[in-house]
Amino acid sequence: MMDFNTAVKNRRSIYAISKEAVVSDEKIVELVNEAVKHTPSSFNSQSARVVVLLNEQHDKFWDLTTEILRGIVGDGEKFEATAQKMGLFKNGYGTVLFFEDQAVVEGLQQQFAAYADNFPIWSHHSSGMLQFVVWTSLEAEGFGATLQHYNPLVDEAVRTEWNVPATWKLVAQMPFGKPAAEAGEKQFQPVEDRVKVFK
Repeated sequence: MMDFNTAVKNRRSIYAISKEAVVSDEKIVELVNEAVKHTPSSFNSQSARVVVLLNEQHDKFWDLTTEILRGIVGDGEKFEATAQKMGLFKNGYGTVLFFEDQAVVEGLQQQFAAYADNFPIWSHHSSGMLQFVVWTSLEAEGFGATLQHYNPLVDEAVRTEWNVPATWKLVAQMPFGKPAAEAGEKQFQPVEDRVKVFK
């Protein structure tokens, strides 16, 4: 396993992924559990919820998503690019679904009315941190991943298929698998134009 800083530097959007196992399913669940447990949240709300889909459950998610998109886009040439993209994601080993429990968010809004408008924003901040921690942890183990957003189109299908509580709001989906191709070169803006330091 690589060190954290190296994993941060290496973490990229990897679209070409395969179903080849990199670590055990137990290890995947362990790293997700650790991320959910230790990623910070506003007011220690711990509003993050996660569903991990592996093997045929992963395939089922991308099949459902494909059919939902087919119903919107229609068959034919317009759908070909979408179908190819769905195939890339389905080629992976698993998918992590990220949710935020709205019951927790709304409870904080009631308890701390002065900050009510901020809690949905802070909830997304927490979710973003969790997504980064999981993504970087997967990278450190040798997986490649991307972050996708097919919500709210797939929300109802996910809720029905995996018995997800109605208060869990789907935020993002992360298909992952063994990298089958390198990411392209990434361009960086000068850090000195983006960071100011005062002593």
